Amino acid sequence: MHTGARIDSPRGMAARLFGVAGLLLVLGQPAHAIETTAHAAYMVDLGSDTVLFEKNADQEVPPASLSKLMTLAVIFDELRKGSVRLDETFPVSEHAWRTGGAASGGSTMFLPLNSQVSLGDLIKGIAIQSGNDATIVAAEGIAGSVPAFAEMMNRKARELGLTHSHFVNPHGLPDPGQYVSAHDLVTLASYLIREFPEQYPLFSEESFTFNGITQRSRNPLLPLGADGLKTGHTSEAGYGLVASAKDDTGRRIVFALTGMKSVKERAEQARAMMTAGLRGFESITVAKAGEALGDVPVKNGAEPSVPVRAGGEIRFLQPRGESGGPVTKEIVPIGIIDAPVPEGRRVAQLKVLQGGKVLREEPLYAARAIGEASLFQRIQNTVLGHFQ
Repeated sequence: MHTGARIDSPRGMAARLFGVAGLLLVLGQPAHAIETTAHAAYMVDLGSDTVLFEKNADQEVPPASLSKLMTLAVIFDELRKGSVRLDETFPVSEHAWRTGGAASGGSTMFLPLNSQVSLGDLIKGIAIQSGNDATIVAAEGIAGSVPAFAEMMNRKARELGLTHSHFVNPHGLPDPGQYVSAHDLVTLASYLIREFPEQYPLFSEESFTFNGITQRSRNPLLPLGADGLKTGHTSEAGYGLVASAKDDTGRRIVFALTGMKSVKERAEQARAMMTAGLRGFESITVAKAGEALGDVPVKNGAEPSVPVRAGGEIRFLQPRGESGGPVTKEIVPIGIIDAPVPEGRRVAQLKVLQGGKVLREEPLYAARAIGEASLFQRIQNTVLGHFQ
């Protein structure tokens, strides 16, 4: 029975991308591979989109309330476009009241029938209270109907490249045509974090009071240092969670877990995943952004060499306590570099080694321009060359 995934899975090692923090690589694997009882799971280092863990990551599963992350993504997009305002009010229809209200038996914001509710309150009701009625009121107010809003959700899914997700409603109540994957949920959560920093703090609020009723967030990780995002549950989907947290260096992880059997299991597995993602790795910086790493000789230049730098920060995630030896660097010029050399020209390769093994080769660029040598400098260089 498959209960874990190795950190050096093909996708994990292929996910070396330039991201917000620059270039990040994962070295080795932890002494004890990460495991989870969740049916499906996916975890990334957000700064680089580097995969830290995956298990059944692309399997299509019922979303339950995790689909509300897409509902909020669409709402936030509409706010940014100016199509709606936070103080704009929408009516609570009978459909919203019956399908998602107190009588429905699901999570609800307890919206009174035929009342008017501001979009700002609806957003809090969705993000914190997971109100099914709030999602329907928002969907009807923004798109005119639930099916029309679902189309907006699916357009956004295509825009984000979610290849294993399809939405039929904004709340996640069971429907055979509605599904997501752990991979897609992490991609969606990452989009919310990166694109809507002004809205993201809502996911860390532990309670919200509306109409005299206070409800607490169901996210079990908020008291433990996580700062979002959402839980979900139906009998069909089981218990799921999408969460994000940062360590004391600012490195952020985002992960999704689905298909667990109880609230207790969800809390335990989420806590273990967060701990593994934040504490199970240490970051080793090989090159800082803009840092001069050395010099490369220049032929017929006004100066004998040019300083070189990488295209961005280069750092490693290494399972803590699993060192393969010191990381070293070697600069290899790309042939003979003739002057003039403009700033930014590719002039060398950086070999990153550990224990004598080449881990990676990355291009290096001229950190500043070097002009051509004057006639006098050329004569001087020629004479000096004869006497060397």
